[in-house]
Amino acid sequence: MKKYTKESWVGVFVLIGLLCVGYLTIKLGKMEVIGGNDYVVKAKFTSVAGLKAGAQVEVAGVPVGKVSEIELDPKTFAALVSMRIGKDVELSEDTIASIKTSGLIGDKYVKLTPGGAQEMLGNNGMIVDTESAVDIEELISKYVFGNVS
Repeated sequence: MKKYTKESWVGVFVLIGLLCVGYLTIKLGKMEVIGGNDYVVKAKFTSVAGLKAGAQVEVAGVPVGKVSEIELDPKTFAALVSMRIGKDVELSEDTIASIKTSGLIGDKYVKLTPGGAQEMLGNNGMIVDTESAVDIEELISKYVFGNVS
């Protein structure tokens, strides 16, 4: 009888430990389990070289969301980037999305520059004005081989 009591207590502590690890994984990974405190905005780019899902989305240097998905539009062969933006950030329809690099060879992120339009983007809204990433290798090769315009 005493053996079963010890095993039961060990099982309870293991279960509590697993619940704590699961809770910390969700909180530290900033995952949303139920509902979300954000909305999705999409943008088409001609090139997203180096941009990855999970990259930061910033407005005026302040993180406001993350890139959730990058896929290829089969009709136009453009990159379609889906971004999850916090509900407290309202973007106007004439917002400009640019792919930037943090530092000289740092990670890529999406910079949003708000416009002045009165209409706001809703869930699954499309940002029309975009600026693709600058390809450093292409610029260097043009400079080296003398094709700089």
